[in-house]
Amino acid sequence: MGNQVTDKLELAAKFVNNTGAPIFLTGKAGTGKTTFLKSLAQQTHKTHLVVAPTGIAALNAGGVTIHSQFQLPLGFFLPSREPEGNFTDQYGCFTQHTLGRRHPISGFRRSVLRSVELLVIDEVSMLRADVLDAIDYRLRSVKRNFQEAFGGVQVLMIGDLFQLPPIVRDQEWQVLSRFYPGMHFFEARVLRETGLVYLELDKIFRQQDEDFISVLNHLRENKVQDEDIRLLNRHFKTQDELKNLEDCITITTHNYKADQINREKLLALPGDSMYYEAEVENDFPENLYPLPKTLELRVGAQVMFIKNDSSGNGDYYNGKLAKVIALDEDDIRVKLDGGSFEYVLKKELWENKKYVINAETKELDEEVIGTFSQYPIKTAWAVTVHKSQGLTFDKAVIDVGSAFAPGQVYVALSRLRSLEGLTLLTKIHPTALQSDGQVTAFVEAANTQSKLEEQLKVFQQNYITSLLDGSFDLQSLLSELQGFQRKHDSTMEFEDPEMQVAVKDMTTLVAGQQNTAYRFGNQLRLLLQQNDQSKLVERLEKGTAYFQDFLKDVLRKLLVHRAEVERFSRTKTYVNGLEELEVILLRKYSDISKVRRVVTAILQGDIPGKMNDLDIEKSRIRTELAEKAKQAAAENPKFASTKTGRKKSGKANLKRKVGETYEITYGMIHAGKSIGDIVVERGLAESTIKGHLVKGIAAGKVELEDCLPQEVIFEINSEIENKKSPQELRIHFEDKYDYNTIRMVLVGRKD
Repeated sequence: MGNQVTDKLELAAKFVNNTGAPIFLTGKAGTGKTTFLKSLAQQTHKTHLVVAPTGIAALNAGGVTIHSQFQLPLGFFLPSREPEGNFTDQYGCFTQHTLGRRHPISGFRRSVLRSVELLVIDEVSMLRADVLDAIDYRLRSVKRNFQEAFGGVQVLMIGDLFQLPPIVRDQEWQVLSRFYPGMHFFEARVLRETGLVYLELDKIFRQQDEDFISVLNHLRENKVQDEDIRLLNRHFKTQDELKNLEDCITITTHNYKADQINREKLLALPGDSMYYEAEVENDFPENLYPLPKTLELRVGAQVMFIKNDSSGNGDYYNGKLAKVIALDEDDIRVKLDGGSFEYVLKKELWENKKYVINAETKELDEEVIGTFSQYPIKTAWAVTVHKSQGLTFDKAVIDVGSAFAPGQVYVALSRLRSLEGLTLLTKIHPTALQSDGQVTAFVEAANTQSKLEEQLKVFQQNYITSLLDGSFDLQSLLSELQGFQRKHDSTMEFEDPEMQVAVKDMTTLVAGQQNTAYRFGNQLRLLLQQNDQSKLVERLEKGTAYFQDFLKDVLRKLLVHRAEVERFSRTKTYVNGLEELEVILLRKYSDISKVRRVVTAILQGDIPGKMNDLDIEKSRIRTELAEKAKQAAAENPKFASTKTGRKKSGKANLKRKVGETYEITYGMIHAGKSIGDIVVERGLAESTIKGHLVKGIAAGKVELEDCLPQEVIFEINSEIENKKSPQELRIHFEDKYDYNTIRMVLVGRKD
């Protein structure tokens, strides 16, 4: 697409950066959706995550899978607070009730999600409505905001509904149909409550052939005419005619067809095969492999690049064809389609990432946890329609005589740049051009929405109001401090008087400023209503400086307290809680720092971009305060003696009788509490609680099924015959399950 920009692309950028509206960004194949996504990270001022329904889609989008980020169990979700047993006895069903109780989200992922302002979901056409509702529930829970959709997080959904639909099994649909009219993402209850902005990109960069564009448009809109069919079928060729066809790729409907063609063509070539092994490092699971780990090639093989040239030279792109002309152990030479010179391949690198909170800056960050390095090609005499999504070909043989899903013919044809490169293996019959009635109805309804420019004005005004209300509202910070106090009041009693009241003093400070913040917010809203922009900006500037100084003082106190606590043993849970408070405090500081620039840009009709200078300054302040706090704690004479930091006397610290602590854990399990609940309530380490349960299961005092989810038990049990020791199992599962979880299954196994 180069540097071309359309009005719709600029509108899309404004909706993302200048509003909080849920957005569905769609468009025909080749209109720039992928390019928009890739530029977003460099342009948006919002903290964001990128997720996708499948591993490969996530890899291509530079994000992570939905299920891993939101820790959703495999199965299907019902948008209800009731237990799933009220609706079905099917295995793999979960509701809000069971999602929260049996599948609690981990602390580290909770911290990540609490920092998010914008959630980007790529390839949303494959996303089911129930999964989107599960995401909504997770975000509301993590943000502790059940009043707003997605907990107040903006959601940008990118995809093309006229491509391949979501998959739902018949037995799942029997239950899901009680809650949803269909499984497309737009049927999610959260979107039915809030609506969305439908933004369709309309400038096609892939095709320039007007006749072809017209046919593709008719296919998408379910308005295929007889002339369209005749035009396409002129490109049908018989088997005899195909023999004289230059090598090109075949796009077919089923995996077995594509695999069979590729295998037969490869083995028919003279000469021996050469094998090239991928280099896999650290955490890069097999289901994410973009290519087979072992690449088999022969001279003369037709191959396709599956990645854009990362060097920036643009020598090849995802979908570019080539022919292998020479092979040796360390060298692969190809001739690119349409070229005449030899090209020496180099390996490309794929990265498996996860989102983390940076330990130094406390900002959302990407961490590479594994890599896959391989030559970026695969044999490509054939490819399935599904795997061709996102690819572009100059010429292809289309075999869609057995099309079985709505959109398959459209996806296959839209991979081509023009009709000139089209060859049909079978003639297209009108019955193969089936479209999804629900999609057509949704698009028709979406096209009746008010003009995008009018919607933008309304949503921008709402967003500015929301920023002015939310940025200077200290209630959420106050609630977190109060919650921390309640949680740790009885589990951490310090000997030092100053440490005893440290969090209480911070809470009092924030509470004392809440009324000031509330009155200031009212002033800002009034100035906005009066359209007094100059006065509004002036007040924002002064208010920003005032509250920045206040929050820096609270941050200083928090870091001093943390530095003092870290000098003692057995304080990990408490310190982790302080770290969560620090992330929330810095998030508030960041919101206040940016609000003036964001509001000013929107009022002036601009798009607020990244504000790296503010992030750098915030990081500098935090680092400086943290270093001073550590130094002060190290030099403070009151910590010269080796204390635990906790009181040793008093009823709360009396040593329990042998076995009593185990019985308390068993009782809490019997009461229906999860392991996560017990860890929080008892203030003990998760490993300690699981150790109790190992003994309880072995003694028959608790049931394994009450302690662990069924899918965890099933997965570990399935490998016990092959790997009987906990150590072997832990290595096999690559630390997915800890030692005590495996021991629980082993001692609770019913042979």
